[in-house]
Amino acid sequence: MWRFKYSFYKVYANLYGLPYETIALDDEFHVRLDAFHPECAGVVIPNPNAPTGKYVPVDSFRPLLEEHAEHVIILDEAYIDFGGESAVKLIDDYPNLLVIQTLSKSRSLAGMRVGMAFGQEDLIEGLERVKNSFNSYTLDRMALAGAAAALEDEDYFRETCLNVIRTREWTVKQLEELGCSVIESKANFVMMTHPAIPAKRLFEELHEQGILVRYFAQPRIDNYLRVSIGTDEEMKQFVDAVRKIGGII
Repeated sequence: MWRFKYSFYKVYANLYGLPYETIALDDEFHVRLDAFHPECAGVVIPNPNAPTGKYVPVDSFRPLLEEHAEHVIILDEAYIDFGGESAVKLIDDYPNLLVIQTLSKSRSLAGMRVGMAFGQEDLIEGLERVKNSFNSYTLDRMALAGAAAALEDEDYFRETCLNVIRTREWTVKQLEELGCSVIESKANFVMMTHPAIPAKRLFEELHEQGILVRYFAQPRIDNYLRVSIGTDEEMKQFVDAVRKIGGII
């Protein structure tokens, strides 16, 4: 059995008939690493988590990696560049660790569907053998050229990440001043809830104004909205709209 913490993984598990167990977050939306200890075939954890944006310090994964030394532990770092530290530094110590990242977020290449995997030689060799049979987004020359250029342009990458982080922190401050609760995030989005307006209604009223956010009609997060961090002007429009919807002018 595989153990997951992110809803999308179960889609692939169901597709290939793999038994799995999803692990619930604790009361403050932290990933419960102690819940992954029972025997299993492997573990997949996004860090920072989705859709909350919560981050687990890298060294916290060491006990899990040691306990499951014979099983693959996959850490999905799609949002790692927006404030977290990558687990790539642990690879030399743990042959069972596979770190996966994407160029869709911090490298601004969402349309090209380029990802990267980091691990010891045996894991990477295994991926090379099967990737062309299972990969739903094969890479063409344009995607490879764009990926290479993005990885070489370190200055733009760092500037983009810093801009997102600054704007995210400004947005959080503004929302908290309006009385909203915001889950601490190390991603390029935040999860927020309004003190008086149900999330579904806030979602609908924002949509009427042309402001698109994510609403999940799922247990525990059905009174939260996931808000992607855009430009400074876009986030100002969002905050102003929340203020007006809440009756604060």
